[in-house]
This record gives sequence, C-alpha cells and structure tokens, in this order.
Amino acid sequence: MFSYKMFICLLAAACLLGIPRATAASCEPIRIPMCKAMPWNMTKMPNHLHHSTQANAVLAIEQFEGLLGTQCSPDLLFFLCAMYAPICTIDFQHDPIKPCKSVCERAKCGCEPVMKRYNHTWPESLACEDLPVYDRGVCISPEAIVKADGPDNPYYQDPSKCSPESSPDFPMDSHSVNCKSPMERCKCKPVKLAMRTYVKNNYNYVIRARVKEIRSRNHDLSAVVEVKDVLKSSLVNIPRETVTLHYNSGCLCPSLSVNEEYIIMGYESEEHSRLLLIEGSIAQKWRDRIGRKVKRWDQMVREQSKGSSSRGTVRKRGH
Repeated sequence: MFSYKMFICLLAAACLLGIPRATAASCEPIRIPMCKAMPWNMTKMPNHLHHSTQANAVLAIEQFEGLLGTQCSPDLLFFLCAMYAPICTIDFQHDPIKPCKSVCERAKCGCEPVMKRYNHTWPESLACEDLPVYDRGVCISPEAIVKADGPDNPYYQDPSKCSPESSPDFPMDSHSVNCKSPMERCKCKPVKLAMRTYVKNNYNYVIRARVKEIRSRNHDLSAVVEVKDVLKSSLVNIPRETVTLHYNSGCLCPSLSVNEEYIIMGYESEEHSRLLLIEGSIAQKWRDRIGRKVKRWDQMVREQSKGSSSRGTVRKRGH
C-alpha cells in the first residue's frame, strides 16, 4: 500500500536528482476573460507585471476596460494580454515572451492622449523602453502571429498609420506622442524622373513590376512585386517572377499601391542578394513611353562609358 512515508521518500529523491516539480515551469490555460480571444490560449504565471496568479492579474487588467472601450488603439488589448497573460510555449516556459517594443509604442501612441484627457499618464509598469526590439530579441506582435491581412482582421495594422482612423477625436497637447502617419513623419522627397537624375543616381536595377502586396513587420517594410520586365540589373540576378523589394526604414518612400504597375529604379545588396528601395529610388506608374526613355538613357550611359574606357586605353598606349 502506498504510504505517506513512501511519498516523502520519493519527493526527497526527486529533489536530490534535480527533477523539477511538474508545476514549476508549466503552461496553464488562459482564464482571464479579456484575453481569451488572443491568438494564444496558454500562459505562465508570474506574468511580466509580477502577478503570481491569474486571479490577481484579472483584477489589475480590468482597470483598462474603460480605455479599451474608447477603441483608442487596435494594439491595446493585444499588448495588455501579452503583459498580463503572456504567451507560454514549450520553448519559453521559464521566460515568457514579451511583446515587441513597437506594439507598446503603437498602443501608447493611440491611447495616451485619451488618458491625459482624464489626468492619467501611461503607466510606468508598461514602459515601452523596457521591451525588446523586433530584430534584436525574441518578442511577439500581432503581425508575427496573425496571418490574415486586411481590415476584417482585428489585429491588422495599416502601415501608413500608428493609430486607427476610428480613434476618438481627443485634443493632442504638446506633450502627446506624435501620431502622424509615416508619410507625414518621413517627408518623402520627390525624385523627378529625368536623364540627369538617372545618370547621377546610377541605379543598380530598373524593373517593370506589378505590386502584389505591401508588408509591414514592426516597421520593417517591404513590397512583394511581380516582375514583368528587367530593364537593368547589376549585382543580383532578377528573375521574371515574384520578388521582394526591401525598404530601409519605416517609410513608404517611394510609395507603391497594390495592383498598380510601376517602373521601379533602386539599388541592390549583393551581400544579402536583396533589391532595395532606399533614398533616391524612384517608383512611377508604368507607361510604355517611360520605358522607352529609360532604355535610351541606359544605352547612352553604356556608350559613354565604353567611349571613356577606349580613350583611357589610347592615352595609356600613347604615354
């Protein structure tokens, strides 16, 4: 018969062998009502706010119900649940994953003006500065978890906005977070398509392409395009199929629209085999006459380059 003394002996042996108790690092089902709609259903206590049980976390997160009701940011509930009921996986049981810094900043951007209207500020316990950056550590964001795109997805983020168009019309004071769209904040410089510009900027690639998708992953923007024609390439082989163009910042500069066809001029990263859209790049709606112009310009540049090379060879021989 299994006795209490035998149980004590087995428990002592387990401790000596270093076998952790089953509950020491186990995941548990989410029981916080506000967070049951999250893309994950298992959590781990204590959470990032040091609540030892979900019962304690429920009492703390409920203080944000009024703020959630204002719909000040579509990121707020995701961010709060990632803090109060952090996702728990087999690989991260001991250290639950934190939300990305950018998720916190978007939630704060949309909701802090509402809080200030009622003489409240963003809580220090939810400081964005303490959270990991997407490309420098492990963190979660709506974009990384939810695959569905478009307005019907409750976690969808329009890359041109840091807060939804439907957010309340509350006044912004001089101390509020700047919630201007990236296009306003970045102030994209228009680049005129002309031969002088083409020669001066010395583009690595020129393609005719139709935009299939604009992707935003924590302000890491890229455009997925279907290449129709390659007018010029230098370092990277560009197949006539779907390729990705990488922006080097959170700015949609030059701007592209889905399902539109463009002539795109940019640069290449030979080291990473990437096509880049950086400062000075051009994207204009495709017109056959523009394509013909660019081909003539490129031919002229090639001929001038050959001529310069030939004259240099003659001078060397004469010397």
